[in-house]
Amino acid sequence: MNVAFVVQRYGLEINGGAELHCRWVAEHMSRHWNVEVLTTRAHDYVTWADHYPEGEETINGIRVRRFSVPRPRDPERFGRLQSFILEEEHTERDELAWLEEEGPTSPDLLDFIRRREADYDYFIFFSYRYWHSYWGIRSVPRKAILVPTAEHDAVIDLKFFKDLFRLPRAFIYNSEEEREMIQAVSGNRSVPGLVVGVGTEVPAGAEPERFRRTQGIDRPYLLYLGRIDQNKGFPQLFDYFLQFKKDTGSDAGLVLIGNSILPIPDHPDIFPLGFQPEQDKFDALAGAEALIMPSFFESLSMVTLEAWALRRPVLANARCEVLQGQCRRSDGGLFYGNYPEFREALKLLLASAGLRRTLGENGRRYFETHYTWDIIEEKYLETVRCLEEEP
Repeated sequence: MNVAFVVQRYGLEINGGAELHCRWVAEHMSRHWNVEVLTTRAHDYVTWADHYPEGEETINGIRVRRFSVPRPRDPERFGRLQSFILEEEHTERDELAWLEEEGPTSPDLLDFIRRREADYDYFIFFSYRYWHSYWGIRSVPRKAILVPTAEHDAVIDLKFFKDLFRLPRAFIYNSEEEREMIQAVSGNRSVPGLVVGVGTEVPAGAEPERFRRTQGIDRPYLLYLGRIDQNKGFPQLFDYFLQFKKDTGSDAGLVLIGNSILPIPDHPDIFPLGFQPEQDKFDALAGAEALIMPSFFESLSMVTLEAWALRRPVLANARCEVLQGQCRRSDGGLFYGNYPEFREALKLLLASAGLRRTLGENGRRYFETHYTWDIIEEKYLETVRCLEEEP
């Protein structure tokens, strides 16, 4: 079976979000199918400017076909248009103009999908909100499977997505909350859709003491992994953490691993480490009292799964329905909706090694039940088997 994964960016250097999700799934499903990736030349998700060479290359055994984005996105123009679309009365033509700016707009990629449709049994599109998914699904609806990676933000309510969500042959959702949200927006309950998510692999040899020695951290710490920006719950987390320090006198630190587009407070108990190699990331995670997830918007959160794989508890923002749902289903974490709840939850976690251990073990069982790669691969295979059995 020939299957094309279609995604906005793709590369070993792209180490987060839907793009990493796509790469991991493509590599694992190449054990079962003939897999190719169709993508752009972009590396930067802000402008989508061409970066990689055009043409074909092989990454970890997968053929990757890259297509140009002839007009990079202008962030200022896009920001103005998005504000208009989300705040003012507008038409479907306005929404399509927004989509052109959202990008990555690659006519050559779309032309390839249309011309070569017969060469592939299915196209698996990642991330509903981008140009390649909207026009690609409309071009090959009978062969389209959508992994929406949708978050509960205002974009999901744009009118033209309601029709898009009724077109694919099947969906592969990241969470129960994502499926419920898309079905509520579009009324697409007749379209098959499994909750699958993504697997993860953590090294067997994570060494928290190595991380502490390397970084000079000699106190208990909370860990945040990921991009530091407003949608991820900053600067609210900084405000909550510093207020917690004042209220309780706790000696706990806050370790940040990931690139920041916001100012980080200059405080002796906040450790901004920037981007770190994978081994160092897992060493840090293994030694954390808890992973903290302050994000308002997630469709799954791979780092939460990594924390549970390493038996670490999670403290999550309850305003993110997906994170709250995952914590409830797993019994692997606590969640907060305001500062008093944050303060009390964090006090509990820091005071009780037994609670941290219990939550971590619960998270590990949840991970093993739902998110090992054998389980993920079988759900992808099941999705296609069901489509093949349709009359």
